[in-house]
Amino acid sequence: MNADKALWGGRFHEKPSSLFTRFSQSISFDWRLYYQDIQGSIAHARMLEKIGIIDSKESEEIQSALSEISHQIEQGQFQWSMEHEDVHMNIEYALTQKTKAGLKLHTARSRNDQIATTMRMWVKEEVQKIFNLLCRLQAILVQWAEKYTDLVIPGYTHLQRAQPVSIAHQILAYVEMLERDKEKFLACYKSADVLILGSGALAGSSLPLDREYVAKLLGFSKVSENSMDGVSDRDFVLDFLYGGASLGIHLSRFAEDMILWSSSEFGFLELPDSFSSGSSLMPK
Repeated sequence: MNADKALWGGRFHEKPSSLFTRFSQSISFDWRLYYQDIQGSIAHARMLEKIGIIDSKESEEIQSALSEISHQIEQGQFQWSMEHEDVHMNIEYALTQKTKAGLKLHTARSRNDQIATTMRMWVKEEVQKIFNLLCRLQAILVQWAEKYTDLVIPGYTHLQRAQPVSIAHQILAYVEMLERDKEKFLACYKSADVLILGSGALAGSSLPLDREYVAKLLGFSKVSENSMDGVSDRDFVLDFLYGGASLGIHLSRFAEDMILWSSSEFGFLELPDSFSSGSSLMPK
């Protein structure tokens, strides 16, 4: 497998070489939405078949072609192009090259509601990953605290010794911080858990769309009430960024405490070599 085609992180490990020079600014980062975009398109095709806009043969051709495109991307074989602007248009162009039925896929769908739906799907998935990781981290911290319930250390204010505290008490403080972070991400998930597809560019569609069916296929708990608000709403992105910023602050606080505790001035713990390194100048 050609390493120059490797995509950053995500569901696979290959990435296209020199993304920032080969691709437009948009495709250089929004390629990460490829999976959600394809799943949204498959659900839309199934709904168009359900309401009689396309027939079963056309629906099968579209779904098969989209699955093939997804596989090509994951294998690092998909040819991204700045000419097609973003992830959505790249995939749509590739689809229409594989089947003429792909030309019907944008019936009752605008790129506006397509993008809004894709972003919500991505955020929901990332929130689930983060939430699970936070639960695991909390469990580890609780286990650590349980081992040292009787161990007392100085509690500090402004790096001055203040009051004696159990080390378990301080460790469990991080558990509380992470619990608040989990609550923020849960609120973000709820905010993102609304299907926008079907809102069109801003005023919906005159076709008899089955939005509840699409919501069920894509795992959304409800559909948006107002099309104009739905296609422009990015509050859930702000919620996600807020949760990430809060989590970053709390993890930074934990890391700083570990650094202080492992210093010779404190000497409360010793980090394993895999988590530490020596100086290039100072003696080890």
